[in-house]
Amino acid sequence: MLRYVLRRFAIACLLMLFVSFVAYILLFAAGDPAVTIAGAEAKSDDIARVRELYGFDRPILIQYIDWLWGVLGGDLGTSLYFKRPVAGLLLERFAITAKLGALALTLALLVAIPLGVIAGRKPNTLIDRFALLLAVVGQAMPSFWFALLLMILFSVTFPILPASGLTSWRSYIMPVIVLGYFSTPAIMRLTRSGMISALEADYIRTARAMGLPERKVLFDYALRNAALPIVSLASAEFGFMLAGSIIVENVFAIHGAGSLAWESIARADLPTVQALVLCFSLFYVVFTMLADILNALLDPRMRAR
Repeated sequence: MLRYVLRRFAIACLLMLFVSFVAYILLFAAGDPAVTIAGAEAKSDDIARVRELYGFDRPILIQYIDWLWGVLGGDLGTSLYFKRPVAGLLLERFAITAKLGALALTLALLVAIPLGVIAGRKPNTLIDRFALLLAVVGQAMPSFWFALLLMILFSVTFPILPASGLTSWRSYIMPVIVLGYFSTPAIMRLTRSGMISALEADYIRTARAMGLPERKVLFDYALRNAALPIVSLASAEFGFMLAGSIIVENVFAIHGAGSLAWESIARADLPTVQALVLCFSLFYVVFTMLADILNALLDPRMRAR
């Protein structure tokens, strides 16, 4: 198991090294960063001074190595708009986004897995069709439209929940529902298909023939096998939630990492955008690695891969 974990960790490190290089190159993808920092009306002498001040006149590989060394030391640069260290800004904003994402993923799992298990156990029944309808609606409905619909219903028509900000625990309800419903359809459909395949397997028929209780057959045997792809999907969905929170946070006026990304892109705050791309990617890679390790614990056959 230790060998498998070390191998996955090495792959994750190589992947993050590649992502860090791409994140740094993005700084130059939209044009000369010195022109962006100096402003559209800056003269050539001003642009040259900015280029020299920020080190943009050096070879790009040297710039990347210096930037990466600073990142490893916790220095992500200084925000051009907020005039603050980017590392402190990200810690402050990511705490809010991570809390929203964790609550939303918990809600999605609590809704999707039981529905998927019931639908998989009784396919083509009324509960199965209801679960599939819920999945289709969730996949077809844009997050911003669903968020506005909830705001009209619970903040305007029936003013029981705050429409914006995070003033109390009630402020989390609508954003968590919107983010959670975004991931529910995929998890539910994967659970349903996994349960249908597992319940048709020979070992399930053998377990039932041995007289094992149906609850033990469902949860100890069928769901454990169906859980392997669910773990991988849930980790990916958490990464998507963090990145997809840009829309939800702006609709509900929540000052998390998503709204910070929107503000930084709109104001050409290049160091902050660069750090956000790196951090969102890091979250995705880390949770994918943890999902692989958890799957290996559930299914020892994966350790040989």
